[in-house]
Amino acid sequence: MRRTLFREEHDLFRESFRSFLRRRAVPNREAWLERGAVDRDFWLAMGERGFLGTAIPVELGGGGLDDFRFNAVLVEEIVRARVSGAGVTYQEDMTLPYLLSLGTEEQKRRWLPGVASGERILAVAMTEPGAGSDLQGITTSAAREGDDWLVNGSKIFISNGMNADLVVVTAQTEPGSGAKGITLFALERGMPGFERGRKLEKVGLRAQDTAELFFEDVLVPKENVIGEVGKGFAYLMQNLPQERLAIAVAAAAAIDLAVETTIDHVRGRTALGKPVGKSQSTRFVLADLVAEQAAVRALVDRCVEVHLGGGLTAAEASAAKLYATEKQLYVVDRCLRLHGGEGSLRECPVAQLYLDARVQTIYGGASEIMKEIIARSLQL
Repeated sequence: MRRTLFREEHDLFRESFRSFLRRRAVPNREAWLERGAVDRDFWLAMGERGFLGTAIPVELGGGGLDDFRFNAVLVEEIVRARVSGAGVTYQEDMTLPYLLSLGTEEQKRRWLPGVASGERILAVAMTEPGAGSDLQGITTSAAREGDDWLVNGSKIFISNGMNADLVVVTAQTEPGSGAKGITLFALERGMPGFERGRKLEKVGLRAQDTAELFFEDVLVPKENVIGEVGKGFAYLMQNLPQERLAIAVAAAAAIDLAVETTIDHVRGRTALGKPVGKSQSTRFVLADLVAEQAAVRALVDRCVEVHLGGGLTAAEASAAKLYATEKQLYVVDRCLRLHGGEGSLRECPVAQLYLDARVQTIYGGASEIMKEIIARSLQL
């Protein structure tokens, strides 16, 4: 099915980024998997070539392009290149929007040029050991210390956690008030009391830097409060649709790659003296998967179009994430089966897609939370 979402400028951007990944990322893919993180030099190279901070104003070193389609291109090409450790979407879609929409002019001048150049890596820290998709349950606290704040607590499963130079942290500033007491703070590398814990070893996304963070009496200046005190939960709800849409974009791209790779594989593989692709059972399985692929692609591309106009609701983004990621699991699993024994080898592209797919239905809001958000919108 021909896509109509992108324009010439996006196609040129895609071609350039695909070439860049082929030169700078693919040769390092295995080394990054072993290390569990992407080299910081990769971020600097991305920034040098204008692939970071496309939405950052030109005067602050960015591309000045308020167009989510450029973000989508980055996500799709990273998936296609199987460079699962390049945590660009965690910066561009999950953290940077808070600085762009809520940051003061002083904060933007202080932080954004480094983000665009790749010298300052971003992360957002919401999840805690006892509070995952339920953000109202966070216990990390921030208490006033004169005009400034003392932050205490911990976070877990934080993408870009080890590499990040600036982390947007959710903290309770009004204990016992639930969602009404959450505030966003920017914690910077080197602040006394801000420590990194373990770099977490995961089943999939093994090259993606994921870490524990600990805060012990971290003195955060008032100039590092993001937005207004006590309005953090509302800010999170405003940005989560783009975060969840970005995850759906990644899921759709993974489905595309899995189906294409599997079709190529069954054309060349033989069993019982004939190509596997000639078997009716194989053909019917692939026909089913191609239909699922088309349905996911149509939904995700349509949601991107709606988001470009500023109209994507939390329920619609949740539906896109729910459907796309659950279908990703279904499609990739069946593609793996069609690879036979080869599909059990880590070097098999579909094997990596299979491992990476597992977390898609969990992070950014588990499927069960997506269903709850959708159900609430029905006003039953």
